[in-house]
Amino acid sequence: MYWLSKKRYIVLMLIPTLLIYIVYMIAPIIVAVGYSFTKYSGIGNAKFIGLNNYIRLLGDSTFMLSLKNTMVIFVVIFIFLMVGAFSVALLLNNKLKFNGTAKALIFSPAIIAPIIVGIIWVFILDPEVGLINSIMNEIGLEKHTQLWIGGDKLTPYCVAFIYLWQQLGYVATIFIAGLKMIPEEVMEAAKVDGANAWQKVRYVTIPMIRSTISTAAILIITGTFKIFEVVQQLTNGGPNHVSETLVTYSYATTFSNGEYGYGMSMATITFIISLMITAIYSFFAREKVE
Repeated sequence: MYWLSKKRYIVLMLIPTLLIYIVYMIAPIIVAVGYSFTKYSGIGNAKFIGLNNYIRLLGDSTFMLSLKNTMVIFVVIFIFLMVGAFSVALLLNNKLKFNGTAKALIFSPAIIAPIIVGIIWVFILDPEVGLINSIMNEIGLEKHTQLWIGGDKLTPYCVAFIYLWQQLGYVATIFIAGLKMIPEEVMEAAKVDGANAWQKVRYVTIPMIRSTISTAAILIITGTFKIFEVVQQLTNGGPNHVSETLVTYSYATTFSNGEYGYGMSMATITFIISLMITAIYSFFAREKVE
């Protein structure tokens, strides 16, 4: 296996993967950005219009509402999923009875297709026939029923909760993998030094799994800005686009309205926002290490 240590052979083995990545990841991004500067209906030739699509976005109230909804979803998910998944990981990392069963139950929503997740929660949150409002009506709390989905107030929070429910086990698994890498001798030394449970988490556990935390954070950031199927199934962005997110509004504009150029400008903005938040987080995480 001596040839595997040669740099030129390593490069040759990476070329097929690199080509696939360029064709299916990099090239579509470049094409999408290119179309964002054009007026294109999907048929015929694209007409270059410069920054007109981006200027139009500034005056598009639906785009601004979808941006607001997306940011609400992101903030709620990032805070509660990071804290919740880390807490669950700390709990499951202990040798508890039925630990394996608990891990399987918590992880199980992550293997359900997002479109099925949307269907499940429609039957729970639908204002007319949903389980929650039906139960409230049956027990005499009909005055407290809510428009859980289909409005611009509670829909983003419900979407965030559903995503948190689905991804909690997955992110917790990442944290558990990081916790398993901490040497037991380190934890024993902290215990001997008189550190309590909180001090061990704050001064030992978190610093030693900082790279794992960063990985989980970046996955949460990129995943949040790709939420699509759940919103489509819950509300389809309605009524009258009040529950749109950046991704669903971009999809509707591109494929339902046939405005490919305008839709690609939304997709480009979504990509830039996700990239900027990831870069900002990475910068501050790096500063903490230093």
